[in-house]
Amino acid sequence: MEKWIVIDGNSIANRAFYAMPPLTNAQGLHTNAVYGFMTMLLKLLEEEKPTHLLVAFDAGKMTFRHTEYKEYKGGRSKTPPELSEQFPVMRELLDALGIAHFELSGYEADDIIGTLTKRADEEQHTMMVVTGDKDMLQLASDHVTIVLTRKGVSEIEKYDPAAIEEKYQLTPLQIIDLKGLMGDSSDNIPGVPGVGEKTALKLLAQYGSVESVLEHVDELKGKMKENIQNHADDARMSKQLATIYREVPIELEREKMTFSGVPAETALPMLQKLEFKSLLDRIEKLAVGEAASSSSSDQEEIELQTLMVDDSNLAEFIQELGQVNTIQVESHGDNPHLAELIGLIFATPDKYWYVSKDVLLKEQAEPVRAWLGDQNQAKIGFDLHRAELIFHWLHIPYRGTGFDIQLAAYVLDPSDASATVPSLAVKFGLSSMDSDETVYGKGAKFKVPDAAIVAAHASRKASLVQQLVPKMEAELKANEMDHLYYDLELPLSSILARMEKTGIRVNQDTLRQLGEQFSAAIDKTMKEIYELAGTEFNVGSPKQLGEILFDKLQLPVVKKTKTGYSTDAEVLEKLEPYHDIIPLILHYRQMAKLQSTYIEGLLKEVRQDTGRVHTYYRQTITATGRLSSQFPNLQNIPIRLEEGRQIRQAFVPTNSDWNIVAADYSQIELRVLAHISGDEKLKEAFIHDMDIHTKTAMDVFGVKAEEVDSNMRRSAKAVNFGIVYGISDYGLSQNLNITRKDAAKFIEQYFAVFQGVKQYMHDIVDEARKQGYVKTMLERRRYLPEINASNFNQRSFAERTAMNTPIQGTAADIIKLAMVKMDSALKEQKLESQMLLQVHDELVFEVPPHEVEIMKKLVPKVMEEAIELHVPLRADVSSGANWYEAK
Repeated sequence: MEKWIVIDGNSIANRAFYAMPPLTNAQGLHTNAVYGFMTMLLKLLEEEKPTHLLVAFDAGKMTFRHTEYKEYKGGRSKTPPELSEQFPVMRELLDALGIAHFELSGYEADDIIGTLTKRADEEQHTMMVVTGDKDMLQLASDHVTIVLTRKGVSEIEKYDPAAIEEKYQLTPLQIIDLKGLMGDSSDNIPGVPGVGEKTALKLLAQYGSVESVLEHVDELKGKMKENIQNHADDARMSKQLATIYREVPIELEREKMTFSGVPAETALPMLQKLEFKSLLDRIEKLAVGEAASSSSSDQEEIELQTLMVDDSNLAEFIQELGQVNTIQVESHGDNPHLAELIGLIFATPDKYWYVSKDVLLKEQAEPVRAWLGDQNQAKIGFDLHRAELIFHWLHIPYRGTGFDIQLAAYVLDPSDASATVPSLAVKFGLSSMDSDETVYGKGAKFKVPDAAIVAAHASRKASLVQQLVPKMEAELKANEMDHLYYDLELPLSSILARMEKTGIRVNQDTLRQLGEQFSAAIDKTMKEIYELAGTEFNVGSPKQLGEILFDKLQLPVVKKTKTGYSTDAEVLEKLEPYHDIIPLILHYRQMAKLQSTYIEGLLKEVRQDTGRVHTYYRQTITATGRLSSQFPNLQNIPIRLEEGRQIRQAFVPTNSDWNIVAADYSQIELRVLAHISGDEKLKEAFIHDMDIHTKTAMDVFGVKAEEVDSNMRRSAKAVNFGIVYGISDYGLSQNLNITRKDAAKFIEQYFAVFQGVKQYMHDIVDEARKQGYVKTMLERRRYLPEINASNFNQRSFAERTAMNTPIQGTAADIIKLAMVKMDSALKEQKLESQMLLQVHDELVFEVPPHEVEIMKKLVPKVMEEAIELHVPLRADVSSGANWYEAK
């Protein structure tokens, strides 16, 4: 049986646009109307299963109605450009979904739909009309149901003639009379002044039509009678304008409107382009064609070719190792230093061998382990950095990564930090597959299924990895990011793994002694707090602290939350001038954090078998390219506080007679800014090795070097680093505790002096608007879809990000480059020294006594020559018996 659905494209798009929050894809294209439209469409396809489908659009602004009434729709505001740009995308999406769409100059979508419903009545086939416009109710009949969207497009109401009768006590055709009397402000249809829906319904219940109301106007009374008499022509014209024209010359064959399922080969790539990840699973269930069936058929094929390696075929598998190009490692656990290996796939171009952990560790599997450790056997896979660490703790060497698709995905789009093999497959137009969570479960529900299920799942991933590599290689080259990937990120991955496996030795006794000192300091501070408060209470309880500060001590309330007084750091800093208790509370919090997070926390992270902590560097997390440290996070040890710096005393070299050598870049981001902006004054300061903050203060305040006081230098320092991070007058006012007006004046003075920086800020935002991204000196891109957003906050954030990403990102790239070059230098000079840590702009090494002087010259030289800028790079180096002494 035929089932037709006709959709009012403009109406649904409009409702979706205003109902959905702003959405954009990586290219900066607005997609909220398209997304809302798509969710509504999917619901219809899933629930109604139409045989014929058409979306009708308005062809333009002018229709035949405008010749009759020039003010028709005259009250409507101009379509926002954020919506206008989505209509072509919507048409492109419909083409990709295999859904017909139609428009005709001089007519509205309503008229096209009216004509099609008339045909449905004549041919007696079922039709559903989906719209947000109540005018369409006039088209309801025994064969035509009108579906009105509600709450944007998330809910629907269905109307046949009986439902219209029940709600309005009208027939469908009387809906036209209703509009004739009450008008429609959205279409600028006048109707009769003073007649709303309630009055119009009452009149139609009594007289039945506009014409009949006009014939019996003498029976009416008062102002209503006067209005109807004076506006009889308006009522007739309004009814005419509200009448949907049903004789549009539509030349569209029925076959064009036939719908037999979504063609996967075009639909999936389109949804990936729009980044509608949440809709991909739903669309796949509706998909037909080769791409849709490939998922299941490929899976069956892989399952047939997945060979479970055991004693019976281990020798045969070893003979085929030379053909293997891909490994897929299945493991469990967030921390790779503690993760459990489940098993792994070794994939040749046409076979998938599954090796469990038990088989891999067998004596007879030594050639397999040797293959994993062979640098000359190039391996492709996903997150092989993690795999290397897992193998290490099983005493299995690993070398030879040729291509890592997780790393490539990060280079191509650093904003997608949660990429997986299934999500990348969808993104690049390949067949979909189950996620790890579907196969293994999540959190407490995690469970390793039968080996055959693991093997089939891992095989599917390995197959997709093989297909992804050429696609990613091509995109890296097309975006001129292949050097960034092959010369920086890929070699850095194995360098990081080596650093992580080595770890850094921790003197646990030193940590415990510091812990005792911190505990004593915390107790002393608490007693002082109790004395000033006049009572004992739980200083760590925001509720109790709030009662003490605001009820007992009557300090001014800065901020309230749903649960009571706010006592966050921002509030306490504002209260500091009011009472001596506040600095004590701030000190207590700092000490308590050091004790719990960095003393107790670090002691838990020390591996008892090595006596060291082995951090895990996440290479694919931050949008700027910076490394992130976990398990434990060694980048977060607070060094602005002396007690925080003291924690570094516990980090020592492996051998007691060795040294720690540390080197860090001096003001690298400001030097990068000087290079990128070309600002002459900024360049001059660095070329002549001046103190940049003093120099800034001199230029901004117009004073000589000897006249710069500590407050001037502090202000200059705040604005210097603020500029790097795209600071606002509000941010600077908070940093310096000055008014926004003064902060704005200071920023204005800064830009008046450093005009090259001001011009750079303008140019980079302009560049971001045009191309949708900014990039570092090493071609690392950061996409900024919100840069053209109409929402001020979104746009402002994107503009600040455009300004600071090339600076921060280039600084991040430079220290990574220094690590790669430093690794080569250590090998070339056959030094025993080892690179242990990277912390922000600092590199930390353990060095034997006879190499200390060599390293104190070599490390800063390599760091300073990592890249050539218009200003010199500078790295400060120091050494000592522990990390604290080296700083």
